[in-house]
Amino acid sequence: MFLIRRPSPAAIDSFLLRAKDHAFSYAKPGLTRGTNPAGYQVDHNRVRLGDGEQAYRRGVSSIRDWEMFNLGWVQLFPRKAPIAVGTTVAAVIRHFGFWSINASRIVYTIEEERRFGFAYGTLHQQHAEDGEERFSVEWNSEDDSVTYDLLAISKPQQWQTRMAGPVARALQRRFARDSLAAMVRAAASPSR
Repeated sequence: MFLIRRPSPAAIDSFLLRAKDHAFSYAKPGLTRGTNPAGYQVDHNRVRLGDGEQAYRRGVSSIRDWEMFNLGWVQLFPRKAPIAVGTTVAAVIRHFGFWSINASRIVYTIEEERRFGFAYGTLHQQHAEDGEERFSVEWNSEDDSVTYDLLAISKPQQWQTRMAGPVARALQRRFARDSLAAMVRAAASPSR
């Protein structure tokens, strides 16, 4: 949904309430688990957060707190949403003179000994894009490195996004760059 001004907290709550009844905007949730489907743009980015168990714990804590959305121009609602299958969230984004609000729902979670994260999928009529994003932290047993991994598989869902293709792609690249930087900052914080 595109808006000329920032949505109020009440408008965001109302949007989230409506979004809970919407289905995914694509046929097979779990796109980020398998091979990349035809017709979708794939963006895969990762950054090193540090080494060892402490870096991994800080990375996991950062994912749990949705720090990858702590960007200034993007805000997530509800701010401390639980990382659980079925959780629906809204990303409020400030663009070039307008705002958008986009809903996604957690499709699956990852809770392994050395890997933690989740994927969320876009909802029909509640998101500008169609697809899925996976956010995860991995602790490599071979070299002890800890990385934040961001995988997005998407294509435009709304006509406005199709018309503004290059701008939409630039915003996706900006989100990936800023999300990686936010996770590096959060994981480096000694308070985690």
